[in-house]
Amino acid sequence: MRRQTNTAVVPTTSDSFTSIGITQPRDLFQVPRTSVDRKSSTIDEKRWSLSAAKRTLDVVVAVLVLTVFAVPMLLIALLIRWTSEGPALFVQERVGLNGRLFRIYKFRSMTASTDKCASLTRDGDHRITSMGRWLRKFKLDELPQFYNVLRGDMSLVGPRPKLPQYAEQLSVQFRPGITGAATLAFRCEEEILKQVHPSELDQFYLKRIKPLKERIDFRYMRGATLWSDLALVFRTFRVSLVPAQIPVSFRKTHDEFSAPTAASRLTNTRNRVSIEPRCDACAESDCKLAIGD
Repeated sequence: MRRQTNTAVVPTTSDSFTSIGITQPRDLFQVPRTSVDRKSSTIDEKRWSLSAAKRTLDVVVAVLVLTVFAVPMLLIALLIRWTSEGPALFVQERVGLNGRLFRIYKFRSMTASTDKCASLTRDGDHRITSMGRWLRKFKLDELPQFYNVLRGDMSLVGPRPKLPQYAEQLSVQFRPGITGAATLAFRCEEEILKQVHPSELDQFYLKRIKPLKERIDFRYMRGATLWSDLALVFRTFRVSLVPAQIPVSFRKTHDEFSAPTAASRLTNTRNRVSIEPRCDACAESDCKLAIGD
């Protein structure tokens, strides 16, 4: 007997999704939980996401930003060195286009002794410095990544560059970006992870966040245009000034992924199975965050 797979259907909101380049919102999350549609998993190099025109735009914007913000970036670097021990820049290997590893550059926002740990970051993480909290709030720690854009490691818009253990098969078809559709949808990711017990972080991320982000990014990048990319860039500036809202479907994760007790261990299996339907239910809320407040 053929195994039936569950799908999640998002109510149609065509006008809103079209504003970020998704022309068929109902199809956005209509993907089997256990697999991704491989028939459409290859991208034509003539599409905007892989075009020479997009690469040219990346270079022009990167040069402009690095020139205009050269002095502010120098001041930020000096403040980081002055307020905490360690280098001003954080350097780490990430997965780029076609699975190629590259070194990503960010302003260091964590203590030097723990900043290189390859782990997920939660809101209120004790490793984040006082200067780092301010930088992360306004995304200023991302400014050095325009050097990665200039080098060709990254693009302005694309899936966020992942650590090797979190790399996604579909996303490596594109240059990773400074911002992207899933980045906006999950801009409150650290607040969501704060509700999860540290021992459950990887499991929670791999089961509930990573698959959804992969689908959002792939569906957007497959149909992206110049105008949808520009809309995402401007939207990124706007939402960086607005407090992120945790989607309703993620507001009860504390009970499901809190520290295990003697009683909860007996029901762990049932609890973990029960969260799967809500993984689909979060689709509408997360996408609304990506297209508007």
